[in-house]
Amino acid sequence: MTWTSAFGRGSGFLLDAIVRWLALARINPNVLTFLGLVVNTGAALLFGYANGANQARMFRYAGLVIIGSGFFDLVDGRVARASNQVTRFGGFFDSVVDRYSDAALFFGLLVYYARGGRFFYVVLTALVMISSIMVSYTRARAESLIGSCKVGFMERPERLVLLIIGALFNVMAPVLWVIAALSTITVIHRIQYTWARTQGVDAVGGATSQAA
Repeated sequence: MTWTSAFGRGSGFLLDAIVRWLALARINPNVLTFLGLVVNTGAALLFGYANGANQARMFRYAGLVIIGSGFFDLVDGRVARASNQVTRFGGFFDSVVDRYSDAALFFGLLVYYARGGRFFYVVLTALVMISSIMVSYTRARAESLIGSCKVGFMERPERLVLLIIGALFNVMAPVLWVIAALSTITVIHRIQYTWARTQGVDAVGGATSQAA
């Protein structure tokens, strides 16, 4: 057994133990989901508080806080299943809170760039915020029509990983460009995919209607 596999097994054991403890404590999974939003809001405040003198340090702290918020994303669904508290509302609530968490992080960056008078990056961050929300919206809307729409790359885990990299290594500007480009491509891909799928469904529906 390699040290990496041993670390992976140990981490999995620890995570399972935490999930079992939370399940036994009957912690409501929705509370864990909401705590993830609270922690991400802390990261947003760190982004917004940054200035020229402390920017690298504040961004590094924000990156670490985002990593910490990932714990709640990781365990809320597991706790729901382990404690038999899986509900349709829970899935809905998780999706809504995730959108607020994403928006909070980008809002913190908006404040940072606005305070620094960097208008271009205010616009870019706003574009990233909109395109990121549209990635989630296009999937949700498409799946109400065609059942499944998981095409595209830039979903929430990828965005968070890039934001963490941008914060920890102080390369947020290029990270925003990457997220903006790939999120826009993902949205276009999902629109194209949904159009193709609905064309087939509409054609079958039209033929059935005419036959009737």
